[in-house]
Amino acid sequence: MITMAGMSHHTAPLHVRERLAIADATDGALARAHAALGPVAILSTCNRLELYVSGDHEPARLFDYLSAELSTDRDEIGRHFHIERGPAAVRHLYRVASGIDSMVIGESEILGQVRAAFSATIRAGVDDHVLSRLFHTAIRTGRRARSETAIGKLSLSVSSIAAHHARQLYPDLSVARVLVIGAGEAGRLAAESLVELNPREIVVTNRTEERAVALASALGAKSRPFDELAEAIANCDVVISSTGSPGTIVETEVVARAGANREGAPLLLIDIAVPRDFDPAVRDLPGVNYIDLDDLQAVAEQHGRMRRAEVEDVDALVEQETANFEQWFDHLQLVPTIAALTDHAERVRQREVARTQLRKTIERLDVGEAERDRLTEQLDTLTKAIVKQLLHDPIATLRERGDRDVYVDALRTLFRLDEPVRR
Repeated sequence: MITMAGMSHHTAPLHVRERLAIADATDGALARAHAALGPVAILSTCNRLELYVSGDHEPARLFDYLSAELSTDRDEIGRHFHIERGPAAVRHLYRVASGIDSMVIGESEILGQVRAAFSATIRAGVDDHVLSRLFHTAIRTGRRARSETAIGKLSLSVSSIAAHHARQLYPDLSVARVLVIGAGEAGRLAAESLVELNPREIVVTNRTEERAVALASALGAKSRPFDELAEAIANCDVVISSTGSPGTIVETEVVARAGANREGAPLLLIDIAVPRDFDPAVRDLPGVNYIDLDDLQAVAEQHGRMRRAEVEDVDALVEQETANFEQWFDHLQLVPTIAALTDHAERVRQREVARTQLRKTIERLDVGEAERDRLTEQLDTLTKAIVKQLLHDPIATLRERGDRDVYVDALRTLFRLDEPVRR
């Protein structure tokens, strides 16, 4: 059915997650994964890296791929990645899409990330009908969770928690200047959360200047060239950084120089990137308040405990959707056997009709061609109806039985469906 190998904030600390990350899970990474594993989707976010592979695979096969892709010792892969198969893998993705496996329970960003992962899989041409069904139903489950339960009401996100930290240090953000580094989805959400707090100024910078300009324009903010990053940090009070860079983009000495001329005013750095954008050593600098995802997790866990009832409601919905997927997959497995049985029966019918004396009698009748064709058609209709009635109950029973694997094997043996076709 489906095999999932996953690492998240549940299984690995931030310093491990940022090292074992596929920063750009697009065509190249998907092509390599497909060559090693077959139809596959990669869900890569700041808090998780998960592979969804069509079929039933041994952990060793997935761990070997991950070890090669991440240039990491296989034992470390085994320590931080867990394997789910079949319904458990389906259930896991549904919980992820619903926001109840997130660091921030109920956050809405993950549903868009699931959708983006599926879109990338389709663009790369590495999906199949099972993966397609899985992700379509996961997205539907995520939408149902937010429309049919209270999980999405008043929910926080990593970005909004970061904004709350900014307000704690600067209760009146109207005097604070904010710098947003990164114009991707996380950067946009962080900036939107801050706009609601009415800071004195918001500046956006990004490696691709056009994206920074576009985001700044949408927010009524300013943009600044990325090569002026050091100066931008020196001129702000709060920095939220969320780039997709594969490594550190702001070294400790850059922050030290920025803080030297602040005359004791605090500088808040909120790093929600994986890998982290700032050298974690900046937290030791005087006047610098540095917060990364590990720090945000404590707030998120408290938030999650308050939302336990909503999680139970979503889990009930997830169980329903998981059962629906199992039923679809079980019926899918029956299709080849049912098709083989009906093809076998049709071949027997055609052979015996051709041999029957009645067919020969029709051919010898002294009637016109139109009448002969009508009688032949009636003979075909009669024999097809008999075959259909004979097969109806066996096929219906096959679809209804919970132990249908036993029945499939028995049916294929009784009708010799796996033997060469006899003419």
